[in-house]
Amino acid sequence: MKNKELIKELADRLNWTPDEVSDVISKLGSIISTRLADDDIVYLERLGQFETRKKGERVSVNPANGKRYLVPPKLVPVFKPGITIKTKLKELANNE
Repeated sequence: MKNKELIKELADRLNWTPDEVSDVISKLGSIISTRLADDDIVYLERLGQFETRKKGERVSVNPANGKRYLVPPKLVPVFKPGITIKTKLKELANNE
């Protein structure tokens, strides 16, 4: 599902305009990214949990020239699905 499809479906279900839905999604993304930048955890019931994890520094090799270089540590966003999503996916897997 693409962004436009999500906006249209949410607008239909909520009886909102697509512009209102787009604005809410934009503000939600902004709030989540701000909280993650503050090293906070964002939990959305029935959806899951957004958090950051620290990836340690590592040595990487450029396959084109074989040179090795050090990749510095960084924070990466991580999403852990909630039980509702896990249950639905498990049901789908069992039905196939």
